[in-house]
Amino acid sequence: MTYDITALRSQFPALTAKTAHFDGPGGTQTPRPVIDAIADALSHPLSNRGSVTLGERNAESLVSGARRAMADLLGADPRGIVFGRSATQLTYDVSRTLADTWSPGDEVVVTRLDHDANIRPWVQAAERVGATVRWADFDPATGELTPDDIGAVLSDRTRLVAVTAASNLIGTRPDIAAISRLVHEAGAFVYVDGVHHTAHSLVDLESLGADFFVCSPYKFLGPHHGALAAAPELLETLRPDKLLPSTDAVPERFELGTLPYEFLAGTRAAVDFMAGLDATATGTRRERLAAAYAELEAHEHTLRTQLDKGLAALPGITIHSRAADRTPTLLLTFEHHATTDAYGFLAERGIQAPSGSFYAIEASRHLGLGDSGGLRVGLAPYNDSEDVDRLLAGLGEFLAR
Repeated sequence: MTYDITALRSQFPALTAKTAHFDGPGGTQTPRPVIDAIADALSHPLSNRGSVTLGERNAESLVSGARRAMADLLGADPRGIVFGRSATQLTYDVSRTLADTWSPGDEVVVTRLDHDANIRPWVQAAERVGATVRWADFDPATGELTPDDIGAVLSDRTRLVAVTAASNLIGTRPDIAAISRLVHEAGAFVYVDGVHHTAHSLVDLESLGADFFVCSPYKFLGPHHGALAAAPELLETLRPDKLLPSTDAVPERFELGTLPYEFLAGTRAAVDFMAGLDATATGTRRERLAAAYAELEAHEHTLRTQLDKGLAALPGITIHSRAADRTPTLLLTFEHHATTDAYGFLAERGIQAPSGSFYAIEASRHLGLGDSGGLRVGLAPYNDSEDVDRLLAGLGEFLAR
């Protein structure tokens, strides 16, 4: 193992507060190099992008650098990287654009496993044009969403399938490559929510077969905005609403207004930070990212094993994260206690593990948990075994009350 957790944690100023963070699925803490990159971008001349003034060239460099970084992270073409305010905003934008090509009787597939940001935009877009929404259910007993579940609701009228690469609520990772093959055989597009997945697994857009893949840098140590990857040739076929004088070039035609240059600087720094998780790795940034994610997955597997073993020794806990392939994210409920009470109890002890459905409201309801969800415990690159021990001890105290 070349994963130096002590050195890694020293680069996160927020960790000096001594909080044990298990809220990574909602957003990670920020390492010093990302903070410095944002500050550095704002410390130099900036203006609208161009090639004449220093400020214009600085802005252009920040945008192109961020596109290359995200392309390396996602195995994509830099010309197909689109930036936006959030993954939710980007999905709404794409849904409205694609809906312009749909007709009454066309069908759109969404899943009950997904975050609402990959459900509601498609449902609302379909409703506006008279298209039919079909739902793919997951198995609440296992948490699994299979290719067969998707295949059961495909037809020759299917125009798009929206599916998550990893559930932000229970961690399930469906077989996106197999799902994509089925969807493409039906002649439809695949729109993948990779917000939770990208924080834990290296993405390869071509291998996944996704036509569109959206993620959020703040889930993998970066700043708060969204990024979408697609083949530039596909983006060329889409005509989004835009201002008359704004460029019609791809990917800029999808980016409304001036981009947040400082956030793009932070995003590039976050990708570079992730690429450095294995300090011994060499080669291209993509190659270093592959080595780093292998180390990250091994680290998270060790902690999840420790967590699973500790939870099994505590009475009255139901773990709703059961899929064979899943991220290190667990959803818990308690036999005699409310998860909101556990959230508050742990917070008082410097342990951040929030309670809720976390916008995966359809998944929460399908699990029989209503809109309340449960206590979500998610691991991030900076968690260590001491964090897990603190969590288990805190839960033990809470359940013994």
